[in-house]
Amino acid sequence: MKIEAVLRCVAISIIGLLCAQADSNAQPIAAYPTKPIRIIVPYAPGGPSDMLGRTVGQALTEAWGQPAIIENRAGAAGDVGTSAAANAPADGYTLNIVGISFAVAPSLKRKLEYDPDRDFVPITLVATINNLLVVNPSLPVKSVKELIAVARMRPNEVTFMSGGVGGGQHLAGELFNSMAGIKMTHVPYKGTGPGLTALLGGEVVSAFADMVATLPIVKSGRLRALAVTGPKRSPLIPELPTIAEAGLPGYAVTLWFGLLAPAGTRADIVSRINSAIAKGLTKPQTKERLTMLGADPVGNTPEQFRVFLGAEREKWARTVKAAGIQAE
Repeated sequence: MKIEAVLRCVAISIIGLLCAQADSNAQPIAAYPTKPIRIIVPYAPGGPSDMLGRTVGQALTEAWGQPAIIENRAGAAGDVGTSAAANAPADGYTLNIVGISFAVAPSLKRKLEYDPDRDFVPITLVATINNLLVVNPSLPVKSVKELIAVARMRPNEVTFMSGGVGGGQHLAGELFNSMAGIKMTHVPYKGTGPGLTALLGGEVVSAFADMVATLPIVKSGRLRALAVTGPKRSPLIPELPTIAEAGLPGYAVTLWFGLLAPAGTRADIVSRINSAIAKGLTKPQTKERLTMLGADPVGNTPEQFRVFLGAEREKWARTVKAAGIQAE
């Protein structure tokens, strides 16, 4: 009887431990969010990164009722703000908007203050934006094929501007050079604004420029648009062909903007953020606002965004190497 009593006590103890463990595992995960969310935009206010960051912030605010605060931390082609995000707590309350420079930086810079893979988890690709290939009317070309022909006859004489070395406008031009087998000369400026001023003044003769900033100038007749840089035409100027359609098959460059969180952020939080943004991007008012920016909403999964980032790094690593681009 004593042995049976002991065994009974042992069995009861084991069952008690198992139940306690089950109760512990069944405890609900801490609520999220319970306070404002900070979205770091690593560029100055007013640009496409800032506008897309505010679109993301609005989607999150509407989903959860918590304020999403935009923090512009410009510098070093996006590295200052991105480094700050990498070092933030992995609690879901600090997010980071990134663009094409995030994929280019590992190939362009010898030292980064963050590791693109180790220090972040992808959430979603938010949107893509077309650029315009434009020329000063003083350059006697009216098509992509004519531009390529002139550049081939006059190596290094045809210039194109950008808002800085290693940015999307610069890379678009270098990929164009590589695929067309030509050599147009890159002329960097300290921002798109000064570059457009130079283009209008004839200091340079072409650009792969931001659509929102450039389209009104094109419509005024002060610049001539030859094509859009992306894989499909833009609803803002549907009569304009893509570069691929107009004479350089396979060419496609879009500016893109995605959202990251610091590495270690819980998977359930990443999933909640992803779902809220995907839902927000389907709203008619959001789509209309993005269309006015020349942007196409995406809202893919974290894994799809991870694959996209890897493909972008490989693509631009080849371009940087082929063009011999070096950081300023």
